[in-house]
Amino acid sequence: MDRDEAIRRIRTALRRRTGLAWSVSGGRGTAYGWIKITAPPRRLVDEKGQVGGRDAYYMSEADRRTLAQALGLRSPVHFQGERIPASREYRQEYVDRAEGRNPSVFGTPYWD
Repeated sequence: MDRDEAIRRIRTALRRRTGLAWSVSGGRGTAYGWIKITAPPRRLVDEKGQVGGRDAYYMSEADRRTLAQALGLRSPVHFQGERIPASREYRQEYVDRAEGRNPSVFGTPYWD
């Protein structure tokens, strides 16, 4: 599956499973194949936990836990979101996770 199909399927599955919108986007330039999942800008918080505003760059604790649970991860995702490396195996793993299945394949690091 290509990057754009994975983005579409992950976004649709997460919305269906959590009832929330998620920002699922592909990288640009040298990070083209990577995918990032985070809360949309209107739900991001600043360092003081205030929603929105110019300095809102972080996911709330609630969003971090919700996303981790929807993806079947044991601990909350990073405060800047979940990043999926650029490979077919990682894309399939995260599509499976987002759609509520056990991963049919697990991505393996391809870098040092």
